[in-house]
Amino acid sequence: MSAETADAAEPAQGTPAAADPGERRREQRGWYFYDFACSVYSTSVVTVFLGPYLTSVAKAAADADGYVRPLGIPIRAGSLFAYTISASLVVAVILMPIVGAAADRTGRKKPLLAAAAYVGATATAAMFFLDGTRYLLGAFLLIVANAAISVSMVLYNAYLPQIAEPDERDAVSSRGWAFGYTSGALVLVLNLILYTGHDSFGLSESDAVRICLASAGVWWGAFTVVPLRRLRDRRVAPGGRGAVGSGWRQLMATLRDMRRHPLTLSFLLAYLVYNDGVQTVISQASVYGSEELGLDQTTLITAVLLVQILAVAGALGMGRLARVYGAKHTILASLVVWTAILVAGYFLPADAPVFFYALAAAIGLVLGGSQALSRSLYSHLVPRGKEAEYFSAYEMSDRGLSWLGPLVFGLAYQLTGSYRDAIISLVIFFVAGSVLLARVPVRQAVAAAGNPVPERI
Repeated sequence: MSAETADAAEPAQGTPAAADPGERRREQRGWYFYDFACSVYSTSVVTVFLGPYLTSVAKAAADADGYVRPLGIPIRAGSLFAYTISASLVVAVILMPIVGAAADRTGRKKPLLAAAAYVGATATAAMFFLDGTRYLLGAFLLIVANAAISVSMVLYNAYLPQIAEPDERDAVSSRGWAFGYTSGALVLVLNLILYTGHDSFGLSESDAVRICLASAGVWWGAFTVVPLRRLRDRRVAPGGRGAVGSGWRQLMATLRDMRRHPLTLSFLLAYLVYNDGVQTVISQASVYGSEELGLDQTTLITAVLLVQILAVAGALGMGRLARVYGAKHTILASLVVWTAILVAGYFLPADAPVFFYALAAAIGLVLGGSQALSRSLYSHLVPRGKEAEYFSAYEMSDRGLSWLGPLVFGLAYQLTGSYRDAIISLVIFFVAGSVLLARVPVRQAVAAAGNPVPERI
């Protein structure tokens, strides 16, 4: 059967996952590979290299008081990375619901996924040119790449209800995260070899960092080919799904429709709050380690490598716990651990790598599982036929509305000059998120969305 015939024969969006287990597994394996492709950006660029490196570039451009002044606005050089992350996610907020609505109305997720992925990969590869005092170039490329990966994840996540049956989703989602953490760990090993041996390769330290940044973009673009070959677009169900109209009209229609599912919105609010804390810890950990704890880049790389390795086991292990205790209770337990991690981080002594490694190990054990189970739990709360539209709202919570945490972190440092005060300020996100999630009746929420209620959730 030709590709065109196969696409034409696809069931309409909103139908259950393919009945043929072999066909489902083929799409699932392709789906895993987008995590494998793009997670290197999140790990090598956002978590390890770009924060300390962009901060050093900004400090080189700063005035005698330690401030840079983009558009005449005085910003501490040490707050620039956090503010740029926040700005990139504001841009993503504008784009993600529009793209999600367009994907649902046209049924063409795959071309939109390709466009977002390759814009982000290109911007990441261009970070090779970030040197000297070009902090504005670095900020611009970070905004483009971070917004692009957020948009691509809307489309990627929206495939989950279409490629997995309800009782498969915790496991499929967890495997996706495990694939991502595996690729992140593999590339970090290569980064560590290049960075620590940069002299033997005839490179300066700055050259090594820029190559590590750019290689993440090349990896992202190269492995995106796999999901683009295996995932398939579904036909749009007949009736009521015309051409895409104004993006803002689509956004307003999505928000109005979501008001009909208040329990789904309640989960999204809880996820917004606690995930804001998770994303901020991930993006600011290397800055905290280098600037506050005085740790060198090699220590930071190996610590994040430890996170990646343990996150694979953590994602799979928490997936098994969810089968026994339910996803909601497993997520709540992970949020208690996150809170303890931040409190321990506040008291962490400087120049003590062993304690930093212990904290990295704890993060690894809860990071992948809390994210994977949140995604699979939400997939049960999405009305059929509106996957991309509703996952755009989820992605706004996952990335697009995670601008508040970096903003709080940056403001805390801007006002106090202490990264310890900045890191402890994030505790409120985990405490408040736990309270909100505990109040969501998830079984009732699944039924209200018109989906079958799994035996354990």
